[in-house]
Amino acid sequence: MKCLVFGTTGQLGIELAQRSPAGVELVALGRDVADLTDPAAIADAIARTDADVIMNAAAYTAVDRAESDEATAMAVNGAAPTAMARAAAARGLPFLHVSTDYVFDGTGSAPWPVDAPTGPLGAYGRSKLAGEQGIAAAGGQYAILRTSWVFSAHGNNFVKTMLRLGTERETLTIVGDQVGGPTAAADIADALYTMAAAFHRGTGRSGVYHFSGAPDVSWADFAREIFRQAGLAPAVTDIGTADYPTPARRPGNSRLDCRETQAVFGISRPDWRISLQAVLAELKA
Repeated sequence: MKCLVFGTTGQLGIELAQRSPAGVELVALGRDVADLTDPAAIADAIARTDADVIMNAAAYTAVDRAESDEATAMAVNGAAPTAMARAAAARGLPFLHVSTDYVFDGTGSAPWPVDAPTGPLGAYGRSKLAGEQGIAAAGGQYAILRTSWVFSAHGNNFVKTMLRLGTERETLTIVGDQVGGPTAAADIADALYTMAAAFHRGTGRSGVYHFSGAPDVSWADFAREIFRQAGLAPAVTDIGTADYPTPARRPGNSRLDCRETQAVFGISRPDWRISLQAVLAELKA
């Protein structure tokens, strides 16, 4: 199986390159080859490929910056994946895309099912939802994999920020009323390869799927586990979202109902605490 992947430098793109299974040939395109703000270039790359599956691991992920730069976020997260999906559909190739819990309004406390009504709180969520809608309307085989709270040994993420702050400060205040499932980029990569193989065999089913680490926790409790595993001991005090204002509103409930992913592809929710151990070991090495 040959996979064409858009994105090489982000957390997921790096993990896809590092975790390519035996029997899978990976061709990864960076910004130098496929400019995500140029739909024509994206379509041309897919038109010329001999890949069996197309994956999109690239995204505009600066949630706060998107509030003042929605046009760029919409181009990268909305127009680009739509162009990819249309080009893939024209070739009869399955298209796999990663989305986010930010397409929901974050209310309540129950895990969001895949068919729950969407209601983004800000520009980032709106741009990701636009991408989802464009993919679904493209008419080809597709899987949209919504995930949450991505972390890895690469790039900027909550784990690396906590490790830095945990060595600099004795006390920390961290939001305790936002709850979700931390998800290792490595686990997302593995899930995508499993889904790609299913589509390649002809057993994949188009639709929207959810995938996040278990168990669901607050950011404050996520931080406590990071510190515990890393051997750091800052005192963590829970604060409310209102006490930590940001340009973009964050969803209070990022829990995702992942049962459909298990039923269709046999992919279970990974224990993020085990994945965290691997990330910390990689950072230490």
